[in-house]
Amino acid sequence: MVTFEEFRAMGLALPRAVERLTWETQVTLRVGERIFAMGAEDDGAVSVKASREEQAELVAEDPEVFSPAPYTGRFGWVRVELGRVDPDELRDLLAEAWRRTAPRRLVRESDAAGRG
Repeated sequence: MVTFEEFRAMGLALPRAVERLTWETQVTLRVGERIFAMGAEDDGAVSVKASREEQAELVAEDPEVFSPAPYTGRFGWVRVELGRVDPDELRDLLAEAWRRTAPRRLVRESDAAGRG
């Protein structure tokens, strides 16, 4: 189980990640202007950027935890139930979402520093 605050802290721990309130209710986690994860504090679930292949694997593996995200699921985003997800798995998903979103130069710098 992961709280929304833990989700937020995991995402903001990534290099140059920032938080922005969007659409009046959604906390978006970004690197630069690009979103890699989002959610609302009272929703109980968050959406994380993934590939379509990764999304399919996660949903097949545990459909009670993972499902295609509303609106963005067609692009591979996955909805994650915070009350059911393993914290380490969510941390890994966020790191991979960050890597998909961050500029390549930043990913290389982060890898060289052992952070990403």
